[in-house]
Amino acid sequence: MKQAFEKICALIDAEQDWAIRQSQAIVRIPSVNPKFQLGEGLNREADVQAHLAGLLEEMGLGTHRYDVFPGRPNLIASLPGEDERSLMLNGHIDVVPAGEAAAWSMPPFSGELADGCLWGRGATDMKSGVIAMIAALRAILRAGYRPCGRVDIHSVVDEEAGGFGAIHAAANFPKCRAGIITETTYGRILPAEGGLEWVRVVIPGRAAHSAWRYTGLYPQADAPSRTPGVSAVDLGARFLMALGELERDWAMNKSHPLLPPGMNTLHAGVVRAGAFAGPDGVPTMMENPAITPDCCAIDIDLKFLPNEKSADVRAEFEAFVNRFAGNYVWLKENPPQVIWELGGLHFEPMNTPVEHPLVQSLVSGRKALGLKADIAGFIAVSDAAHYAAQGIPCAIYGCSGNNAHGIDEYVTLDSITETTKVLAYSIMTCCGIQGL
Repeated sequence: MKQAFEKICALIDAEQDWAIRQSQAIVRIPSVNPKFQLGEGLNREADVQAHLAGLLEEMGLGTHRYDVFPGRPNLIASLPGEDERSLMLNGHIDVVPAGEAAAWSMPPFSGELADGCLWGRGATDMKSGVIAMIAALRAILRAGYRPCGRVDIHSVVDEEAGGFGAIHAAANFPKCRAGIITETTYGRILPAEGGLEWVRVVIPGRAAHSAWRYTGLYPQADAPSRTPGVSAVDLGARFLMALGELERDWAMNKSHPLLPPGMNTLHAGVVRAGAFAGPDGVPTMMENPAITPDCCAIDIDLKFLPNEKSADVRAEFEAFVNRFAGNYVWLKENPPQVIWELGGLHFEPMNTPVEHPLVQSLVSGRKALGLKADIAGFIAVSDAAHYAAQGIPCAIYGCSGNNAHGIDEYVTLDSITETTKVLAYSIMTCCGIQGL
């Protein structure tokens, strides 16, 4: 194993320009997720997948491309081998919009090399990771070895908008015994990530003319002609205060050993209030302050811990909403509505044990290179969630860079080479190798 790994690393060093050139090539193909921005020449996910399919086919892998959404294909490739020692490598090729090009130091899809880095939208999130996993398998084959276990490559779309490419791939293709998602991790090994829910709480009120607001604030004799309104904004503001208290309670009383305290946040990111709720709970009238608002829709990004279950978290949150409503006569009679999976978004948690052979293969790979092996949890979410939901143990491991989703995104060139070597070691360890 040691001799084989040294031979493979020597080949990766000798041909490191290959991985850099291929990373440049796909950064230069704009593949902005069309759910965020449509534009001539911007939404070329299919072209990225075609380029990658060519690389994989040259390596002798069978490939399959199919549309998850019209014109937006997943790419699945496989090198046959034993199922019991199989390994899946996953990366996404959709990117977020680049924003104003003039704000960048260089064109956002230029793929330029400068200061030891590759620059451009998608460089670190996460096209370099996609190339690193392909380059790792390529180096093993070119060094004269072949994995004994099956190796599957999943290059997927739509991660930035909920992971629907990975959801389909994880559910519809043969399962591997383990999987690595090559998101940027700065060399850390991440076997755990929390779950994520997008949930809407709709606080009801009662519409009325704003002139009668005082009648609901101070004791008055009701008259049919001036029934007071019930402001959903007032109730919504109180709900937000209570939500903050729940968030602090979760931070103080829940924890996971690989994650920082308090990462299980309840982030109220969108609040829309007004009158006349539509079927989705969102008010259809938000331009007339003379109407007492009868609905307040609060969209929450709810993160929970890897050692929690989605069903339990949902039940706990709904119980909190019910307790809040119990403090108000109006809400007792007109309870808030809780709507889960906004936009179909739902991420299960991942909680792969640190001692799992997959995790330890990455640890050993870094140590074999004389590097530290830091194990932590992922504070965001990734496509690992969708494979974990199918019972596939996963870890996240990838390159180093900065400014993902921001201006002047880049990945360091050295980290592409380093990541390729560690991934090659993991493939060798998980799948075993034999001489060709």
